[in-house]
Amino acid sequence: MIFHLLHIDFCKTVAACRSWLRPFAGCLLALLIILGSGLWVGTPAAQAGINDDRFDGNIYALYGGNGSLVPPKVKLADSLKQGKPALLVFFVDDSSDCKQFAPVVSGLQSFYGRSTDFLPLNVDALPVKSTYDKTEPGYYYHGVVPETVLIDQSGKVVLDAKGQVAFEKVDDAFREVFDLVPREKSVELMKRRSFNEYSSEVSK
Repeated sequence: MIFHLLHIDFCKTVAACRSWLRPFAGCLLALLIILGSGLWVGTPAAQAGINDDRFDGNIYALYGGNGSLVPPKVKLADSLKQGKPALLVFFVDDSSDCKQFAPVVSGLQSFYGRSTDFLPLNVDALPVKSTYDKTEPGYYYHGVVPETVLIDQSGKVVLDAKGQVAFEKVDDAFREVFDLVPREKSVELMKRRSFNEYSSEVSK
């Protein structure tokens, strides 16, 4: 008998709770539906791409296929001290011009990376100073991205090009630095030599 009475009281309590929670449950369900549809409909997909000026990460990893270029493995001062050529490429990650130029830099590095220090430099990270020493990247930057500066073994600037530069133009500067035969006397660039052919010529 006592068990029966307890069971009746429990059922009444549950019924009372249900009637009290029903409006809240409806509101909660409506809120979940709104939030869920917002995730699928209201949230835009990733908008950044190679042809726009939106930030979407390391451009050398995304568009150059070589995320190891950033950050540079050596400092310019060390490269100059060792008498090694250095290619400085000034960029920002939210520039379509820099994004489109990233594959060119990566391609150059695949040919000349063993003999040249490649230093892609995010200009946002350059220290702001009134003057720079020749061993500092800021000395070579002229306020445009991308900007490509090739410094030879003696510390002389042999190329300072602003904006996107053709692979061939930078390759010509490298050929001058390494005293390689002109392109017209070598294999056509359109039939680019293998990496081993380039590296063996550079190492001479």
